Amino acid sequence: MDSAVLLDLLGNENRRRILRLLSRKSCYVTEISEYLGVSPKAVIDHLRKLEEAGLIESTTDEKRRKYFRISRSLRLEVNVSPYGFGVKSAYPANPGLDMSGRCPHLSIEIDRPDAVDLDGTENANGHTDGTEAGRRDDPADPGNREDPTDPGNREDPADLADLAMEYDRLRELDRELSLAQRWVHGRIEAVLSRIDDRFGLEADSRFYAEVIAAVVETDGTPETVAAAVGSSPDVVEDALARLRGAGLLAREGDRFIVR
Repeated sequence: MDSAVLLDLLGNENRRRILRLLSRKSCYVTEISEYLGVSPKAVIDHLRKLEEAGLIESTTDEKRRKYFRISRSLRLEVNVSPYGFGVKSAYPANPGLDMSGRCPHLSIEIDRPDAVDLDGTENANGHTDGTEAGRRDDPADPGNREDPTDPGNREDPADLADLAMEYDRLRELDRELSLAQRWVHGRIEAVLSRIDDRFGLEADSRFYAEVIAAVVETDGTPETVAAAVGSSPDVVEDALARLRGAGLLAREGDRFIVR
């Protein structure tokens, strides 16, 4: 999808709110209208534009009521900086994508020759804070401000070459991180889809995944699980009961465990 078209489409707050609602569950026009507090006619117009763009699709139930849902996953990345502006959209990478060897820069090491610890420990060149070679003058202090017109204060060509190489490395890292984010996004989609397929839970799969993870990571009591997911005990109690009914959790006294 063209990124500029997508940006224009999502520039409308109500369309963003519609997508936020549809990311939780399928809805029909009246539900969306009540949620937004706008007329059904306006909702239909927003839905038409989102459907034409391929972001949502509709199905009709036995009562001939049309439900809308998000049709597929899409990632939009916007980069704004003093040195450039970029927008790109991408679909999540296939969950089966082999990431081995594809992102060698993901193990990031800070190895800058000009890095100086504030406590006076050595930097990468072995200089300590306070030495002439290791100190970075404070630009906020006029007495320390260097005159850029002084030939003695200009950047060494070797330093510029290092900066250019660092820029090139970081640009490659940015590309790899974007790929990794798409891969993670695709894996998240796959996990939530498996939760839906396996247990047939009608509500938000992400919430149930968070509840299951909280059961594993805490003592499994409803109170601690509720605190971990940031939801009310009543809602969590209901989720735990449904997960137990689906055969995913078992109860041992006051706590739940994963089967």
